[in-house]
Amino acid sequence: MKIGIAQVNAVVGDFPGNAKRLLQAYRECVEKGADLVVSPEMSLVGYPPRDLVFKSQFVPKCLQALDYLAGETREVPLLVGYVDFNTEEAAGKPFRNAAAILYDGEIRGKVWKTLLPTYDVFDERRYFRPSDECEPIEWNGHRLGVTICEDIWTEDFLHRPLYDRDPAEELVAKGVDVIINLSASPYHLGKPAGRREMLTGVAKEAGVPVVYCNSVGANDQLVFDGHSLVATPDGGVEELGGFAEECRVVDLESGSAQLADGHATECDEEQLWKALVLGVRDYAGKTGFSSACLGLSGGIDSALTAAVAAEALGAENVHGLTMPSPYSSGGSVDDSFALAKTLGIRCDEVGISGIFEEVKGAMAPLFEGVEEDVTEENMQARIRGLLMMALSNKFNHLQLTTGNKSELAVGYCTIYGDMCGGLAVISDLPKTRVFDVCRWLNRDREIIPWNTIDKPPSAELRPDQKDQDTLPEYDILDGILEAYVERHLSADEIVALGFDENTVRWVQRRVDLNEWKRQQAAPGIRVTSKAFGIGRRMPIVQRFLG
Repeated sequence: MKIGIAQVNAVVGDFPGNAKRLLQAYRECVEKGADLVVSPEMSLVGYPPRDLVFKSQFVPKCLQALDYLAGETREVPLLVGYVDFNTEEAAGKPFRNAAAILYDGEIRGKVWKTLLPTYDVFDERRYFRPSDECEPIEWNGHRLGVTICEDIWTEDFLHRPLYDRDPAEELVAKGVDVIINLSASPYHLGKPAGRREMLTGVAKEAGVPVVYCNSVGANDQLVFDGHSLVATPDGGVEELGGFAEECRVVDLESGSAQLADGHATECDEEQLWKALVLGVRDYAGKTGFSSACLGLSGGIDSALTAAVAAEALGAENVHGLTMPSPYSSGGSVDDSFALAKTLGIRCDEVGISGIFEEVKGAMAPLFEGVEEDVTEENMQARIRGLLMMALSNKFNHLQLTTGNKSELAVGYCTIYGDMCGGLAVISDLPKTRVFDVCRWLNRDREIIPWNTIDKPPSAELRPDQKDQDTLPEYDILDGILEAYVERHLSADEIVALGFDENTVRWVQRRVDLNEWKRQQAAPGIRVTSKAFGIGRRMPIVQRFLG
């Protein structure tokens, strides 16, 4: 049997567009000799649809598109993911996360998802009823074990045992020839390798091939990396590329497959780069933006954000603005223009010194007798935010914010200032990772000015300011944040890892105090296992210390 894998990029709620793309992929796979074509989870819908499913016409229009898609199929089946109604009379959620097998112009069978993830970025029990039993699909003398995403995830690769059922095991017990998984598994650093290890283990344990088709593309904060694959019981793996659409036909009868070119050489920095580029490209494209703007400070964060935007949207569609204040160094302005020249993007200069003095003068009667402090620093950031929003409004640019995860975690950013924007590109990238990706980007030639990478980070909002006047060294800060935010360790547990207690408790307090600020931030592209966003739900008003 030759399996066509249609690793496609869906737009949430775009049923006509998604159906058209699925048909293109289906026909491409058929032309390449596929006997059966597999697409990702909710490939007709886009994942995750979230509360759109509650709209009265959402599921009916999905089913209408499914009927159309079925009518376009011929003898080669297409497995497609979609949302259906729960028609059972028993109590339960109103919908099903579903897969349908389509061929000869009709819907020939349906499968419901069994394991519904409700943790981190997933909230499927809010909407869906799980399947009560797992049954193979009979087709052309084959018994297909069709599963949907979480159904195939084994206990060892979840953060804890979550389920008392194993759909793959149930299907194997009923005698299947192959396990097929339609998936929408979002990316985070380390996920592709862990997923590959899990799927090869399932194939070995089950004694049948595993065909895994993952979604690719970005929807809101989530990036789906693709890396679809076929794993055979003898350890063979053929893997599609990451972060791009692809259609490939794999012959299950050919024995151990050859590892796909490219993926094995992707280092962490390359994966992060590709995820960010895809995140920006899809967020802009799917929301109707063709261009972007951002502030260029001469620092490393805005430099990386600009490089990502230029790669995602085309250099001609990125507009940078450098806005020096009385405390900006000449080198920062020069570095901004040097970066723009290397990337090929537009960069203009609008100084804020005069505006800054006007604002201070207007407030002087109210501030009389009070020394300057962080208030005046924030004035500068908010003036820049005003100018950037004006540029965005006038030319319909998507405004990109440039803050990193380390700064966002401890509130080293200005609400309504440098946090203004429509997408926070690197808000899930710790500062140390920002340096790593920039150095990787410069591996063959200078793209980010080396002076930008090498100079001490500074917000330049007061004379001779350096980040480490306020923050711990970034390698220390990021180590503590990884333990506190991603691993949920207590302050005492983090201190036991070897970190200074005063520093740990300062970081902990800053993270907790700045939840209000993060909940007003632009959506950010998730690239770590725990981002500040839909997968982290912390109260603003709370007094827990631990």
